[in-house]
Amino acid sequence: MTIKILNTANLSGIYAKDVPALAAAIANANADAIIVPGTSAVRRAIGAAALRAGAEVDTNITSVKTSGGKIVAERWFYRQRILAAFTRTAKTWVLVTDPALTGEIAGALETAGEVAVPVPDAPTATAQEGIVAAGAGGESTIKPDAKLLFVAGAGWTKKQADGATHLDEAAAAIKGFLAKSGASLGSSKSLVDMPEAAAKFDFMSHVNQVGQTGSTPRHAKGLSTCCHGEEPHVVGWRFVGERRAVNLDANCGWAQGKADVVYVGDAFEVMKKVNELL
Repeated sequence: MTIKILNTANLSGIYAKDVPALAAAIANANADAIIVPGTSAVRRAIGAAALRAGAEVDTNITSVKTSGGKIVAERWFYRQRILAAFTRTAKTWVLVTDPALTGEIAGALETAGEVAVPVPDAPTATAQEGIVAAGAGGESTIKPDAKLLFVAGAGWTKKQADGATHLDEAAAAIKGFLAKSGASLGSSKSLVDMPEAAAKFDFMSHVNQVGQTGSTPRHAKGLSTCCHGEEPHVVGWRFVGERRAVNLDANCGWAQGKADVVYVGDAFEVMKKVNELL
């Protein structure tokens, strides 16, 4: 059996160009399986590309092995409660993994080299002029390829030591950190559900929600602020690599073995200092 790695360096990020380029790479690979790093550009186009090339595709693959002359892939189902191992008879089988896992998966296999995506030279009627955040306008705060996930919780809206809320200051601290760090923004359900916070936190919506009823991102590092860190939150963090949290409560859920490092302190003061250092 032949397993190859897809080199996606030539992708343009424009759907109309990436689909035929990926389809050509898959069709010309002459491989039983192709492992593909799941960047945002890949995830947009890989389904249509595999269909054009007559291949089958599975996403969110966490492990690939060979057993009994077959290729066996693993991925989580049912909100990451069931880990399944499965195989397919199709040739070619496209396996999309998290970019952070691609090297590890490829290193554990006997691969037959890389498949290069051809540079698209055909003109397209599609022109990408920018990315707009859902319902908010301006720059998108969701960045799947970012190394850091920054999650804000409802604690940012609570009364502070002076007995008053400081939503303007909270919004400025969060946006300032995102701008300087290039991090992707996540939110707890309790924060995006707050109508009183919607006007000040107009840069986030339910699309940013991370957790049991939200998304399960796969960033290399994560920083949680003003979140209690109980099970609904942690479900969304299970694929985040290094976990850190800032919370005033030394007994919060993050401190109970769910985070690698917990900073016990005021998130307003901590993030103000971090922004100054950045």
